[in-house]
Formats: sequence, C-alpha cells, structure tokens
Amino acid sequence: MKRDMKKVVIEGRKKAKITEVQQPQAVGNWALVKIHSAPMCTEYKFYVMGEMPPYPLGHEAAGEVVALDETGPLKVGDRVVVMPQYPCGHCSLCLKGDYIYCEHSHTVTEFTGRPEGDSTFAQYMLKPVWLLPKISKGMSYDHAAMLCCGLGPTFGAMEKMNVGSSDTILITGMGPVGLGGIINAKFRGARIIATAHNDYRLSLANQLGADLAINPKRENALTVIRDFTDGEGVVKSIECSGTTTAQRLCLGATRRNGSVAFVGESDNLGIHVSDDLIRNGLTIIGIWHYNIEGVSKLFTIAEAAKEKIEKLITHAFPLDRVNEAFDLQLTRQCGKVILHPFDD
Repeated sequence: MKRDMKKVVIEGRKKAKITEVQQPQAVGNWALVKIHSAPMCTEYKFYVMGEMPPYPLGHEAAGEVVALDETGPLKVGDRVVVMPQYPCGHCSLCLKGDYIYCEHSHTVTEFTGRPEGDSTFAQYMLKPVWLLPKISKGMSYDHAAMLCCGLGPTFGAMEKMNVGSSDTILITGMGPVGLGGIINAKFRGARIIATAHNDYRLSLANQLGADLAINPKRENALTVIRDFTDGEGVVKSIECSGTTTAQRLCLGATRRNGSVAFVGESDNLGIHVSDDLIRNGLTIIGIWHYNIEGVSKLFTIAEAAKEKIEKLITHAFPLDRVNEAFDLQLTRQCGKVILHPFDD
C-alpha cells in the first residue's frame, strides 16, 4: 500500500512549505529510517534565493529503522545516526572509511528508480545500512544527530592535525560548526581562541569553553592572538566561516610549522605560495567530514559533553514551522537549530 509523508520544499524567496510525497520503501541494503531529529545547516542560503538546492535538502539526521529489505547488521527498531552522502561502499576510499570522498556516489533515484528518500527535511529517508551507526544507549536523537555537522567536520580536522592538550588552537567562525569545534577541542584539553562577528555567538563560544573570544569588528584579531600566544601565534587553526578575512587570519595567526584546516565552504582564496606556505612551513588541510571509524570516539565525546551539547542546540521546531526556523538562522541569533518531523 502506498503511503505519503511530509517533506519540506522551497517554493520561493524566503518561502518554504510542507508537501506530501510518496514515502520511500526499503530496498536491497538500504534501510527506511523514520527521522526524529534533523539538524539544519546552510540550507538557508537557498531559502533566501528562493530555489531548491541541486542536492537533497538536508543532510544531517538521527532516527529509527522502521523497515529493512535484507537481513544484516541492523534490525527494525534500532536507533541510528544518518551519515551524509550515498557513496558506493566498494572503492578504496570507502573501504578505508573515507567514504565522504567517494567518486562513485549514487543518488536515490539511480539506486531505487524512485525520486524520494534522500532529504532529511522529511519524515522518512533511505540510507545504506553501513552508514547508519547505532546510537549509544540513553543518548537522545538530538544529541546523536550532532555526530554529523555539529561535531563531525571539526572532529575530522582535529583527528588529522592530532590536536592535544599541549596545543593552542584558533577556530574562526562561530556558526554551529565552529561552536562544535570548541566542544571537540575542549574534550582534547586544548586551549581555544574563537572569533565571531556577532555577540550572541561569542557568548555561546564562552559558555562552551573558549579561553579567548574575539570580535574582529572591535579588535585587531591578529594582534590579540599574537599577544595571547606570547608573540608566536597558534599551533593549529580551523577555519569554519568560509570568509576570506577569516581564512587570511588563520594563515597569519598560525606559527611556523603549524597546521591550518579549511572547513568552511567558500570559493577562491588568494594564497602567496612562497610567503604564506613555503617560508612558514604551514601544512594546509581540507576537511569535509571524518573517517567512519571515528564514530565510536565521537560518541564518547558527545556523551562526555552532554551539557555543552545542550547549549550548542539552542532551538527546535516542528517541520511545519520550517519558515520560522530558516528566518531564525538568518538572524544568526542561534546555535544549532533542529527540525522534528513528527512533532505537532
């Protein structure tokens, strides 16, 4: 029997609506997941433009397995985190756990022959079972969903840079990703410098444990960072804003032989190879997500940081109030915002 489900679509500039579409069905090793928590990321950029993105609307979620087509590692009723993308699962990158960089990704339509099932801004979605790690006992869906963009990108960066208790780390851009970076760095015992252009998020950064929070609109950030680090600069930095000024700050504030990770999506950045890189010996890293083998460690961090995650998640809305959620994101007076597809 065919069933319908609710799904968010963008139909005009600053105008989203709930539509009814056919509920997808489990097929092969793709499970049907009932979405209980769908964190919002940068989809608001398309909300402002008034058009649907060229990829699924929403890519973060946690939920419950409600249907399976094959016997495997999951069973109906399992609570799971929905990892992003639809990688092939067979190439060398996927087999090493670096599935996020797979060059042979599927689409739901290619695999199932049907158009629905790839959006987290919906009541149900499809996902290969190997991309559905089980949620730790006692952890809420909202907290588990932070293993995606809330904590994931900066976790991946810190794993690659081996951030530890002896490090002073700069995190630029206190959107939800940068704020999640404070949680990750604090767990590792690092000293944290955070920058942001609005006081709401600077306040959140302080609440989450930043040792120094700077508003570059009011202070010369590079000078303050140099003073804070006895003139040397930070050992490592993570850029989360996607702005040229913050990118340049990371390059300028990181000491020689240090590391800079770029997490914030952006276009071109002007780098002077000799002066910025060769003379300084900087290691530059691009980070999208993290190796799937890191899931258990990230669950440990999320469990240890319950109180901080409660502060990171500032607002939650039912699906039919998605316009309010988008409008709130545009004010930047929020941390992580979550949609609950089954709340009235």
